[in-house]
Amino acid sequence: MNLDHAFVCGHPALDFAATLRARRSTRFEMFVTPERLNAWYLESGLVDAITPGDEKDVREAITVREALYRLITDRRLGEDFDREALAQLNGAARKIPVTPQLTMTGRHAEATPEQALATVARQAVELLSGPDVPLLKECGNPECTRVYIDRSRGMRRQWCGMESCGNKHKAAAYRARKKTTSGVSA
Repeated sequence: MNLDHAFVCGHPALDFAATLRARRSTRFEMFVTPERLNAWYLESGLVDAITPGDEKDVREAITVREALYRLITDRRLGEDFDREALAQLNGAARKIPVTPQLTMTGRHAEATPEQALATVARQAVELLSGPDVPLLKECGNPECTRVYIDRSRGMRRQWCGMESCGNKHKAAAYRARKKTTSGVSA
């Protein structure tokens, strides 16, 4: 499995929720160490620098991520929010977020893992209470469980990303058609 963090969902909170990959099958955890968690915060652009984290930070991030995924699913399906998941997300959002600073070279955001998680939680609150809720869709790849914002014309996007899922699905469908065609003409 590819260890690179992917940012294809159209919103940092959705990309954060997607860090447990293939939820319905092989389940692949991206936050296996504090370093991998901090790498996500840096690669996402949420922070420019982050203090080293520990296993507690990883556990908290996973707890909030799972609550967030549950709330995203609830909102996408038009169901009431799960109360426990709501409490988890709101608890994280109440903590002190990343505070960007203006420096001589521009904006700089340095944070602790707790501040970075609080920022993701606040972004999730804004997303799940905002105008993009009707645009939330789950990837059409049965192995993928990413939810993304579909801003395509006519809302006809099927994949979280063409590189990650669309091309794989289209290539598999092409091979299946070729196999069927080869078997019929033989």
